[in-house]
Amino acid sequence: MAAEAVFRGPASTPWQSPSSTNKKLKTSQLLHFTIRVSHSIDDKNRAYKQLGLFSLKKKIEDVILRAEMLAPIALELEEARRIKQEEMIRDYDLWDDPAKSNEILVKLADSVKVVEALKDLKYKAEEAKLITQLAEIDAVNYRLFEQAYDASLVISDLLDKYEVSKLLREPYDMEGACVIIKAGSGGNKSEVWAEQLLSMYIKWAKKQGYRGRVVEKHLSTSGGIKSATIEFEFEYAYGFLSGERGVHCMIRSSQNGSFHTEVSSVGVDVVPLFLGTTPDLQISNEDLLLSPPLLLGEKQSRTGSTVCVQHIPTALTFQSSGERSYFANQIKALNRLKAKLLVIANEQGVSSLSSIKADAIVDVWQKETRRYMFHPSKLVRDVKTGLELPDLNSVLDGNIEPLIGAYINTRQSNFTI
Repeated sequence: MAAEAVFRGPASTPWQSPSSTNKKLKTSQLLHFTIRVSHSIDDKNRAYKQLGLFSLKKKIEDVILRAEMLAPIALELEEARRIKQEEMIRDYDLWDDPAKSNEILVKLADSVKVVEALKDLKYKAEEAKLITQLAEIDAVNYRLFEQAYDASLVISDLLDKYEVSKLLREPYDMEGACVIIKAGSGGNKSEVWAEQLLSMYIKWAKKQGYRGRVVEKHLSTSGGIKSATIEFEFEYAYGFLSGERGVHCMIRSSQNGSFHTEVSSVGVDVVPLFLGTTPDLQISNEDLLLSPPLLLGEKQSRTGSTVCVQHIPTALTFQSSGERSYFANQIKALNRLKAKLLVIANEQGVSSLSSIKADAIVDVWQKETRRYMFHPSKLVRDVKTGLELPDLNSVLDGNIEPLIGAYINTRQSNFTI
């Protein structure tokens, strides 16, 4: 997507690759120019020269300083955690409690991965610093600065991921995510809006290097979708996307000078998708109602294998239609229901299903979470965090990281390493 970034003075700005330009900039123009986004390698090389050595060096030094401050402390902390977990394994009889043993081993494996990642980060920071020092000796060699800058981007990404992983500390944050999208009342426009949101989440996952798998998609006869379910099978997907729960409103104001405002709404729910061992949650058969969607207001699928599962005490309902058999869909719908109940129990601070207060459950299909203004101004306003983004098209293109980050920060405002 084309965009523009105007650089004024040596102030630090996000790096974006430039588009082709054949104009040579004079020295006096180096501190004020426009770089147009593109992915051309040749244009990227010209940008290093355009940006100026001072500004480029400042960006690299800032990242290296951040790494030198954070990495040693984080590494010491994670090493201590790893040693503690190894001691637990030595002192614990793994055969007495297989479930507990598996939990300890998983945590140890995670700690080892984090320690190795931090060691790698520390090494990359030292490497980038050395390359920068070599570049200062040979100041006309832009390739060395380019190499150092590329290394600093990798370091910055590793630091961001580590910090976010420390913020995502809720019980199910490390799990995958099942995102359920349903068009609200509003006819065809809500259904088209639902399809746009589906595309937004798939594009977001792709930008992270992952894939969102659409397991269910119910098309509308007049265009768009009535509902869809996406599964994201990678770590921390639930932690990233849990803030997306709620009603997403598309708002258009009349262009003819009248005060008419058109609102299309889509509901989004997010439940954990367990990547490893699924928590053992027992639900009494007397508390469950299994029925085809026709009995619960949904249209039956062509295969007839769609299953709806309702938890009678809470009135929560989940369905599945993406599997090949009735039984497989029943299992999947039940797993989604269990995941939702576990989240609610954690939010209410209770340890058993019987302690869940049904009247205290937040109805995600009724609670507004975000507004997308299409006219007169194109901006996105997050209701939960108050964050506003001026580029609606960028957000719909999958660039929702600022919205995700804002929610995570409001949830864990007192972050400490």
